[in-house]
Amino acid sequence: MDEVWEKAVKTALDGQTDDATVKTLTLDGVVKCYQGKLPSQNLLEKFKGLEHLSIANVGVSSLERFPCITTLQKLNLSDNRIVRGLEFLVKAGLDSLTDLDLSNNRIQAFEDLAPFAELKLVSLDLYECPVTKIKDYRSRVFGLIKSLQFLDKMDVDGNEVLESDEDEEDDDEEDEEEDGGCGEVDGEGKSGKKMNNGGAVDGEEESDADEGAEEDGESAEEDGGAEEENEEEDEEEDEEEVDDEEDQNGEVLVSPPSPSHSKRKRAEVEDNGDGVDDDGVVDASSL
Repeated sequence: MDEVWEKAVKTALDGQTDDATVKTLTLDGVVKCYQGKLPSQNLLEKFKGLEHLSIANVGVSSLERFPCITTLQKLNLSDNRIVRGLEFLVKAGLDSLTDLDLSNNRIQAFEDLAPFAELKLVSLDLYECPVTKIKDYRSRVFGLIKSLQFLDKMDVDGNEVLESDEDEEDDDEEDEEEDGGCGEVDGEGKSGKKMNNGGAVDGEEESDADEGAEEDGESAEEDGGAEEENEEEDEEEDEEEVDDEEDQNGEVLVSPPSPSHSKRKRAEVEDNGDGVDDDGVVDASSL
């Protein structure tokens, strides 16, 4: 029978030859144990780093030869014919075991679960075992195993927890950690690119544009001021031309000047008498 197990293990390894690196070993349905016995302990104890072991649906009824694998964390013995003898799991020294699946076995008495009080189980699955029909089964199991958080895929409050959800959460956490590490680098790269190609350059262009606009505004103001000065100079020149003509002919040929200009002309008329004609009459337009 051990030869059959050895062949099954070799097939499960799929060409892997370094026993120390094997972390997971799945032997579900590989053989039919008509005598209900596991293979010899040496066959599985050589995997010193084994963490996950699954021996489901092979007809096992006795755990007497269960191997000592101190690194084992998850054990699946579902769909077998196990009735009792769970103490052999404790004798095997499974100090790292946290997840144990015994669903669809033949465990009937609550007393047969007593050895589990010495393990550090976090998850225990006894689904479809007769023991689950005992009164206060859930509260008694949680009371027996102090480290237990999940029984038959449900927490202490009866909330269902699916394995797929747990796996997805673990994957999401791993992805977030990886993304977090890469995100900082990518973020810096993207930020730098934006600053180089968009932010800083655009900012400089906008700054240059603003400076250009300000310079244009200042030039416009200067041009406006120059035009006003030119207009004032032109007006003064026009006024001077009017004054010259008035002085020569004694007549105003343009529209009446400003009040200040009229006063100045009246004073000139009084002083020089240029605004008086031959008959001694003062031209009204000069006043």
